[in-house]
Amino acid sequence: MTRKPKRTEKGVAAVADRDRFDVAVLRDSAGDRVFARGVVYHEGGQVEIIASEGTRVLARVMGSEVYRCKLVGAGKNFSGECSCPAFSDAGFCKHLVATALTANSLGSAGLEQVSSRFDKIREHLRARGVEGLIQMIVGLAERDPMLLKELELSVAAADADDTTLFAQFKKAITEATRTRGSVEYHEMRDWAQGIETVLGQLESLVENGRAAVVLQLLDHFFARMVQALDNIDDSDGAGAGTCARAREIHLAACRQAKPDPIALARDLFAREVDSDWELFHGASAAYEDVLRDTGLAEYRKLASSAWHKIKPLRATGRQAVGDPHGARFALAAILEGFAERDGDIDGMIAIRTKDLSTAYDYLGIAQLCLENARESEALKWAEEGLWQFEDDPDERLNFFASELYRRTGREEDADNLLWRTFERRPSIALYERLKSAAGADRTSLNALRDRAFVWLRARVAGPGARGWSSSAELLVRLAMTEGMLTDAWMVVDEYGCSDGLLDQLAAASEESHPARALNVYARRVERMLVLGGQFNYECAHRIIGRMGRLREGLGETTQHADYIDDLRNRHKAKRNFMKLMATTG
Repeated sequence: MTRKPKRTEKGVAAVADRDRFDVAVLRDSAGDRVFARGVVYHEGGQVEIIASEGTRVLARVMGSEVYRCKLVGAGKNFSGECSCPAFSDAGFCKHLVATALTANSLGSAGLEQVSSRFDKIREHLRARGVEGLIQMIVGLAERDPMLLKELELSVAAADADDTTLFAQFKKAITEATRTRGSVEYHEMRDWAQGIETVLGQLESLVENGRAAVVLQLLDHFFARMVQALDNIDDSDGAGAGTCARAREIHLAACRQAKPDPIALARDLFAREVDSDWELFHGASAAYEDVLRDTGLAEYRKLASSAWHKIKPLRATGRQAVGDPHGARFALAAILEGFAERDGDIDGMIAIRTKDLSTAYDYLGIAQLCLENARESEALKWAEEGLWQFEDDPDERLNFFASELYRRTGREEDADNLLWRTFERRPSIALYERLKSAAGADRTSLNALRDRAFVWLRARVAGPGARGWSSSAELLVRLAMTEGMLTDAWMVVDEYGCSDGLLDQLAAASEESHPARALNVYARRVERMLVLGGQFNYECAHRIIGRMGRLREGLGETTQHADYIDDLRNRHKAKRNFMKLMATTG
């Protein structure tokens, strides 16, 4: 493991020469939060640089597991890969940050020393000769089952005929994809690595002209994976990643073996439509050069025939018997892909009209029309969706329609639609949208504010309303948004308020209503002290500090001192709290 680096005032190790990786770009690539966590890993000595060759730096980073990191490039132009789940999900991770900072801290001399480590290993291996290397590798294979399997597959790939090769690799695929009940999250990395080893060998077989056998083997692989995916915890996407790589190998093998286009179309179509896992989603486009015109025509014919049997869905939302959602989705995607390649907008619309069971379906068609400069059609579809789902509207469709109204000069219709949306499901976000639509005219904004207040008050005080409600909470938030804190407190006094919102109101009211804010803070402190526990004690102590600063601004330092004395007297049995209070002036 690399030596723990020295800190600087910025928390990043100083280097004797120019940084290998630009720190500003590094921070921008990772974001401040991830960068800060990477600094902690770097300064904790959790990075081991294992190779530095040319533009490449390899490292092992010790986190919850040991992760493999690779950085390529230098200065402001570099990229990286990490074996951790976070890299798959979000990109540049803390482990890559730590690797780059550690490489910077070593400087060119330190990285050169790392590089010489592998040079020495290479020299040693050359000196052992062929027989010595054979003995070493065989000895390692005796202790490492994964290496033994990989060597056996390499031998088969080099020497075996097609029949023997198929039998041996089929067995290896079966073993690699076996789940033995289930594969838990912590087991997934090793399980996926076993599959990746076999896929690497299949890739080599394609490169060596054995594509026809590889296609047969991949048939077995995909059949096995469809079963395995039901029994694994694929939270970090390792299983899906192996399938994606297998599909790339399948495409490469098809390009080399050149199977019959019609037979290939039928095979790919069945895989795309019948599987629940979408392993071959978009296959007609991906395999276009292999399928050629005859295969694409067959693909389209199969999809059209199956699509003809799919029953339309309408606003009832009831799915037809024998009409699985997966097949409907796959067929729609296939046919829409063909229509899009033909530039057939009407064809795309016709496909989408097969499912109009939600308001969002109407929105999709309206957006498609608008994207293709068919504004009047877009509005027609949007208005039909609004009408069909008047009792169960989708805000996204409402917003789209209101913007389209405004775009076509129908300002009043736009405002009325937004207001109906607000009345059905009021929210601060909707109120802000209404304000935005009102523009900068103060008279219009005031009228909107008053209308919203009157409507919400009527709802809060309406028949059946009892005390605090979501409408009362929204009324408080609305008053806070408009800076009407007195009105907000009046609503709280009349209807109550949730603790979280009350804290926000108190914080907003420190200048305008300091006594009310102090009262809220004091009640919060008492509640936390009753609950007990170090976390609550620390929160209470922070609030007391805030109260002190507020009272100091009001010239009430004596009252605050009396308050603290009272707390100490009443809670003196809470020793951990008393330790915190000992630091309070």
